[in-house]
Amino acid sequence: MRHEQGGQRHAPDIAPPLRAHNDAGGNGPFPPNIPRVTKFTVNNQPVEYRMDPATPLLWALRDASNLTGTKYGCGTGHCGACIVDVDRTARKACQVPIGSIEGSFVTTIEGLSHDRSHPIQAAFLAENVSQCGFCIPGMIMAASILLQNNPRPTEEQIRRQITNICRCGIYPRLVEAIQRAGRIQRGDETVSTGPRPGIDPRDAARIVPALTPGQ
Repeated sequence: MRHEQGGQRHAPDIAPPLRAHNDAGGNGPFPPNIPRVTKFTVNNQPVEYRMDPATPLLWALRDASNLTGTKYGCGTGHCGACIVDVDRTARKACQVPIGSIEGSFVTTIEGLSHDRSHPIQAAFLAENVSQCGFCIPGMIMAASILLQNNPRPTEEQIRRQITNICRCGIYPRLVEAIQRAGRIQRGDETVSTGPRPGIDPRDAARIVPALTPGQ
């Protein structure tokens, strides 16, 4: 799959990616504003991006691949709304030039599971973690990577590793959900995954009575 530069434009208030000085000219490790093909794998599918290699991964995913689950929050790498899995490491996509991850494997929230059955997603639903939901994709991705490396995290480890900002203040439920996801992942607990995405409302009501249309 090849994605071309162009189409949607970045929001005007988004600062361009920071680049170090390049003796060959320009402001960074890549020739400025010269599209070239960068290849890596996104959600198990090989992708070619014909874009400036200094383009932040966030915009390649959102603008070129239409993977809009990865959110733009601050653009400075502080909030964590754009976290994705790059080679089993939590990376803030707004700070990752696509040219720096040639050949890597990237997983976004869309690729974590197709039916919300991943332990982290199931636990977030069971614990009613979300409020507005904007920061949740980045939190889920960060938590999934934490559990890959540490299936039994303590509260202190969770608070130290998950530094995402949530303006709604869901932090206590977040800790409980990640620990519950660990139990689900280990097989110590099972929970219902809830209605699948795109389900007919009448079918959803049979699974969750509170979702009965008109009530």
